[in-house]
Amino acid sequence: MNLVLINFIQVISQVLSILLIVDILLSYFMSPYHPIRATLDRIIQPMLNPIRRIVPPIAMIDFSPLVLLIIIQLVANLLISVLARS
Repeated sequence: MNLVLINFIQVISQVLSILLIVDILLSYFMSPYHPIRATLDRIIQPMLNPIRRIVPPIAMIDFSPLVLLIIIQLVANLLISVLARS
């Protein structure tokens, strides 16, 4: 049972990480009103908004996606290590 949960957590963290990176890349090239970008924004923005309130842009650079990527990896690793011990 734990192995199934561990695999599920790994897949979810990888999918979220990939979606975040794709959203960042598309934000440079695609209109925010494009259906693909709008869909990605609906998934990613609710996770980024609380981080943006804490970490404001520095010199016009938004570090919140990097912080979110680190948080996703930390939470996944923490959950996996807890499940691996039990």
